[in-house]
Amino acid sequence: MVRLHFYAGILVGPFLLLTALTGFLYALAPQIENALYRDTMFVESSGTTLPISQQVSAARESQPEGTLVAVRPAVGPGDTTRVLFDVPGLGESERLAVFVNPGNAAVTGELAAYGSSGALPFRTWLSHLHRSLHLGEPGRIYSELAASWLWLVALAGLVLWWTGRRTGSRWRVERSGSARRRTLSWHGVLGTWVILGMLFLSATGLTWSRFAGENVSELRASLNWKTPTVSTALTDADHAGHEGHTFPGGDVDPAVEEWDQTLQSARSAQLDGPVEIAAPKKAGTSFVVQEIGKAWPTQADAVAVDPMSGKVVDVLRFADYPIAAKLSRWGIDAHMGMLFGLVNQLLLLIVAGTIVAMVIWGYRMWWLRRPTRGHVRFGRPARRGAWREIPVLGVVVLLALAVGVGLFLPLFGISLAAFIVIDLVLGLYRWRTTAPAEQPESEELLV
Repeated sequence: MVRLHFYAGILVGPFLLLTALTGFLYALAPQIENALYRDTMFVESSGTTLPISQQVSAARESQPEGTLVAVRPAVGPGDTTRVLFDVPGLGESERLAVFVNPGNAAVTGELAAYGSSGALPFRTWLSHLHRSLHLGEPGRIYSELAASWLWLVALAGLVLWWTGRRTGSRWRVERSGSARRRTLSWHGVLGTWVILGMLFLSATGLTWSRFAGENVSELRASLNWKTPTVSTALTDADHAGHEGHTFPGGDVDPAVEEWDQTLQSARSAQLDGPVEIAAPKKAGTSFVVQEIGKAWPTQADAVAVDPMSGKVVDVLRFADYPIAAKLSRWGIDAHMGMLFGLVNQLLLLIVAGTIVAMVIWGYRMWWLRRPTRGHVRFGRPARRGAWREIPVLGVVVLLALAVGVGLFLPLFGISLAAFIVIDLVLGLYRWRTTAPAEQPESEELLV
């Protein structure tokens, strides 16, 4: 475990450092976003709210060529309504948000909005920095590698800290002794305090990753843990046509009055929080109104509304979600700092900041362990051959676990194999270059 913690800390440390730094910045993004786009997102409340249809008409005049796909009505006094369009030139999962003053239907601005969170350009930029360093799909390897190793580095470090021979409290930082002893104390104590946060960030981060994320999705599908959705198909032939306001390609262009009717039906179905009203995707399908509030307690109810009659044709309550779907939703929202508002953000800042400090302290301890005589050398790793002291059954179990985890987390498996190869090569090189009188025993060759 010492060698594993050593090599993982040294070689994966830069990835953990980058992920934690960018995550720290992302935790601050909502407040920065509100300040940057204040004039677009917020207006002086007039005390009156125009019908959604009038706000949609104003946005459509501003974007006559775009395809109207959804509306997010103003949440409260002083907020603007977002009318969302598909337009050419936007990135993946992006829509153009036209912001409308709900009091007078004046357009206050237009910005690209990303994903279900509706992140605006600055937060979107930070999100891609955290996810891929703006390198596209190849860049996602860095964040997945960090998430794949964080849980193991954290657990190994915890075991080493609590089983090692040392005096003093394992819960409080030592302020006396050598520089390395003090650094180790900071590293171990803070790691103990934030261990649950590190495990949580690792697990939830892997659900979004490229390779491990696919395995997580397949596992959820095989166990029927998928997030349910409302049915949008309309069975009544009278409601299936939607002739008169369709585009040549078949996409539905709802009449403006249908937005008012749909919102009223959703409110009648107890969708009381912030909502997004999604337009029918094609003729013969319904509007979908989804609660989009991220704060606790979670409100994620959804209804399907017949665009012709305004009748609610299907209802999905968050209370009826499978437990796995609920955990997934809560995990994602907490990872993004939205579930518990400011408290959630502060916890993320603490955990991310601690990870940054622990990586730096880890490199400092490596440097302090270096030999100080002769030419400059780095700190020594732990001794080789320790696995030979483990019972055979223990070795078999460890190998089985390593293979199983490596298959489920491919980047973990590949990098672990690379570590072992590097370690063997270094051991062989040392054995061949050491003078015969100074050669270590044969077990020095072993990992």
